[in-house]
Amino acid sequence: MALLRFQVVGVGLLVLLAGGCIRKTVSFNSKDEMPVMALAEPGDSLTTTARRGQPKLSTAGRKAVLTKEEEKAAKDEEKAAQRKKTKTKKNVFLGERVKRAFVKSGPKGKNQIIEVFYYLKTFKQPSELAPAVYYYDPRKHKIFKAAEPLDPATDKVLHGVYKKLQNNKVLATGYYANGTRHLRWETFDTKGNLTAKTHYEMGFPRDANISYYDAGQTMIREVVPYVNGKLEGDYVKYTADGKREWAGKFENGHRVGEWTNYWDYKNYRHYVLQYADSGYDPEPEEPELIREYSHGGSVIYDKEKNIDKRADADPDAAAKPDARRPGSHGAPAPRPPVRKAADRRPGYHPKPAATPPPVPATPRDTTASPAR
Repeated sequence: MALLRFQVVGVGLLVLLAGGCIRKTVSFNSKDEMPVMALAEPGDSLTTTARRGQPKLSTAGRKAVLTKEEEKAAKDEEKAAQRKKTKTKKNVFLGERVKRAFVKSGPKGKNQIIEVFYYLKTFKQPSELAPAVYYYDPRKHKIFKAAEPLDPATDKVLHGVYKKLQNNKVLATGYYANGTRHLRWETFDTKGNLTAKTHYEMGFPRDANISYYDAGQTMIREVVPYVNGKLEGDYVKYTADGKREWAGKFENGHRVGEWTNYWDYKNYRHYVLQYADSGYDPEPEEPELIREYSHGGSVIYDKEKNIDKRADADPDAAAKPDARRPGSHGAPAPRPPVRKAADRRPGYHPKPAATPPPVPATPRDTTASPAR
C-alpha cells in the first residue's frame, strides 16, 4: 500500500509539470464582447492610460534634467526677483518713493563721518509751519537746514531713514518725513552708549509747548521745544497770518547757533544773529549780528564777507523812469531813497532792532488751556 501511494503522488507531480510546460496564448483583452474595431485602435493598453493628458507609464516619475547653465540661469533669475522685491520695498517710505544717498565729511580714515539717508524722488515743498526743514544739496554734497523755501531744481527733500556713522559705529539714527524730523531719534557716543533720545511728530518735539492764535488750534503762534524739562531743539514763532517771525535752536537750555528774524513778506530773512556754538558754553548777553537783508532779500550787511551797504540807497527801491522829453532841462527825476547812516564808531555796529522773544526755562502745564 505504501508503494502504491508513492506511485500515485509521483504521477500527480508529473501531470502538474506537464501542464506548466504547455504554451498558452495571452490576450490583453479581457472582454470577449469587445468589437473588432476597438481592438484595431492603435496604442497599447499597458502604455496608454485610460485618462487622456496623463503621462505615459514609460515617462511617469522621471525628473526633468537641467544642464548646469540652465540651473545657474534659473537661480540667478530667482535671486534677481528677490532683490527687486526687496529694493522696491526699501525705496518707499510713508507712501513716497525715495532714493538713497550718502555724504562724507572730516578727515579720511577711522575718524571720517558718513551720513546715509534717503530723499524724495519727486520734489514736494515742505510745510511752511515746520519748525525746521532739512535738505540735501547734490552740488555741495552736504545736508543743510533750510532758512527759506527750497529750490525744486536743486534741493532734495530728506525723507526716510537716516544714519550717522564713524568707524562703522552708529552716532545718530532717526527718520525724516518731508524734510522734518519724525518718530524716534537717538544719539550715541563712540562707545555705543545711548546719550539722547527724542520723539518727533513731523518736526515738532513730542514734549514741546505749542501755543495757538485761535481756540480751534489751527493757527500756530509759537513752538517752544523741551526735552526732559529743559529747553532743547528747534524753536519757531509765527505771525497771525502764518508767516515765520523767528527761528532758532536751543541746546542745554541756551540759544545756540544762528537765530533768524524774518520780514513779513515772502518769508524773506531780515536779521541773522549768532549765539554760542554749544549749549554748554556761556550764553552771550547780546547776540552778534552777522547778516542783514533788505525787504526784497538783498544782502546789505555780511560780517564774514565784509559787506556793509546799510548807508547806501535801498537796493530794492525801484527808480522811476525819467519822464522828461529829450533835451528837456526840467526838474530831475526822483532818486531812490537813501538809508540814513547810523551814528557809530568804525567797526562798531549797534544791536539790531529785533531780538528773540523770551521763553520760559521750563515747560508749562500741558493741562492748561492754550494761549490765545
